[in-house]
Amino acid sequence: MSKYKPLWIWINENCTDSIKLSYSEIEGILGFPIDHSFLTYKKELNEYGFKVGKISMKEQTVSFERE
Repeated sequence: MSKYKPLWIWINENCTDSIKLSYSEIEGILGFPIDHSFLTYKKELNEYGFKVGKISMKEQTVSFERE
């Protein structure tokens, strides 16, 4: 199981078309700090019908969108 699976499930269950989460919100869902491996694992989100829209390093947010 992917370490990011709890996040993918949360997005699938709580998001309609799009959502923007802060890094701290994501870390709260996961229970650990996100790191650069997130960029590799984000492809798994496609299995849940979503994709990563925009990652803002300045705002420290990630946007997720339904495909």
